[in-house]
Amino acid sequence: MPGSPVIPGLRYADAPAAIRFLCDAFGFELRASYEDEADPHIIHHAELVLGQGMVMLGSAKDGEEESLYSWTTPRDLGGVTACIYVVVPDADAHCLHARNEGAVVVSEPHDNQGYPGRGYEALDPEGNIWSFGTYDPWAASV
Repeated sequence: MPGSPVIPGLRYADAPAAIRFLCDAFGFELRASYEDEADPHIIHHAELVLGQGMVMLGSAKDGEEESLYSWTTPRDLGGVTACIYVVVPDADAHCLHARNEGAVVVSEPHDNQGYPGRGYEALDPEGNIWSFGTYDPWAASV
């Protein structure tokens, strides 16, 4: 199976803007996007890939399905409940590019404490925390 069997799913108030940001700032590529026929600003499902990894996302919207799972955004919640980690070859260069594309860097590139590699953390426009680093847990010896 290509890629990871674990694929994070996110909701955004402005999913089209989130897709542009994640591609421009963090280097993702849009693999698929399914917009609402009546309102193309509503994304039912999108897939963004980076290397062998993927995130799926969609628009946060009112409705029966959304209420069932209590979907919300970090901004609406007033906090963050999860962080997405992405392995990159050069955390410093990735951070510089992300910052130049408008990402809010909340933790500058640093050597990891207690394990190998370098990393940094940034926010996307809706408050999700993204952690990027050179530590590759798949390559590390256990």
